[in-house]
Amino acid sequence: MNNNIIKILTHASTFFAPILVPFAVWLLAKNHDTKSIALQALFFHLLMSILIAVSWFFSFILIGIPFLVVFGLMSIYYPIKGIIYALNDKPFVYPIVGGFFR
Repeated sequence: MNNNIIKILTHASTFFAPILVPFAVWLLAKNHDTKSIALQALFFHLLMSILIAVSWFFSFILIGIPFLVVFGLMSIYYPIKGIIYALNDKPFVYPIVGGFFR
């Protein structure tokens, strides 16, 4: 299978299996770039899940509502940006976690 298609599926997994697909791609892929994107996506999804959960908890005292909105938008925006970059065959690095997994 083409590496670009795998990268697109890894980015798009945020909408259907945000932990399972990147983990499976990371385990099964042979290409270094594909493994790197899968690992970045996996940790980005894990981090966003934790941040959204903490923001949801703090939204009961109203301080978490802005963070909940920002982290929710980030968890949708960056995977879509990754899909667009993969379609154009451009390198993409997830924010926050991308610098750790190159």
